[in-house]
Amino acid sequence: MTDTLPTPAGDAIPEVPVQTEGDVEHTITGDVRTHEAFHSRFLEHDRTVLVYLPPNYDPESADRYPVLYLHDGQNVFDRATSFGEEWHVDEFAEELIRAGEIEPLIVVAIYNTGEHRVDEYTPTPNAELGRGGHADDYGRMLVEELKPFIDVTYKTLPSAASTALGGSSLGGLLTMYLGLRYPTAFGRLAVMSPSVWWDNLVLLRDVEALTGKLPQRIWLDAGTEEGDDTLEHVRALRDALVAKGWTIGDDLAYLEEEGGGHHEQSWGMRVERVLKFLFPHNRPAPNAS
Repeated sequence: MTDTLPTPAGDAIPEVPVQTEGDVEHTITGDVRTHEAFHSRFLEHDRTVLVYLPPNYDPESADRYPVLYLHDGQNVFDRATSFGEEWHVDEFAEELIRAGEIEPLIVVAIYNTGEHRVDEYTPTPNAELGRGGHADDYGRMLVEELKPFIDVTYKTLPSAASTALGGSSLGGLLTMYLGLRYPTAFGRLAVMSPSVWWDNLVLLRDVEALTGKLPQRIWLDAGTEEGDDTLEHVRALRDALVAKGWTIGDDLAYLEEEGGGHHEQSWGMRVERVLKFLFPHNRPAPNAS
């Protein structure tokens, strides 16, 4: 079970992705490192961070890799910790890298902090719900603390052009919001089923306030079974991005997944396409045989 937040349309979204760890078998694939109790001076609660490393990663090699940061990290690699189903990012990355279909990359899965997720993932307080508004603090944790830690600890390509951020639902809202605020940190965004409805469409107003297009490659999607209001809002976000200069089929991918719902299984089914769009193969895979 999970608590839910009512949307203005009257439907509900998961508030706290409750983990099912216990009797469920762990499903992590490949080389995944764990950093427990990552502490931030900007946020009250510590969190676990998982780091997937590409095949044949060698800390002594000169090779460096782009990085994808994903919110709701419990759901990214492991069914034993996920809310119902995992995204299988580790399996897809292993397969696609070894096949030479995407460039080798590092994936950083940032755990949410349960009941505090809503506050950390939203840019403004929601007066009706009486919650939210700490996305800027989360962003400072990410940009000023976690990213520097990852860049020092692993063989990363630290530039914005080689750094991606992604998430779904409130994590999609957070991704787009932080992408707008930190274009010099994140040059690739995976915005999946974003909660555009938050605080009377504040995200749309942020996009419309841009003076021009940012140097970012963006994946944007929603499922057709997420409700008419969700599709209307995501289409409005797509149109706002296009109006600022993004081009569908070039630096903006837009998908309405037929039959897609607002849950981990649907997002996991889109991961392969997200990785191929954000990390197209453009150089030989280092020793990925």
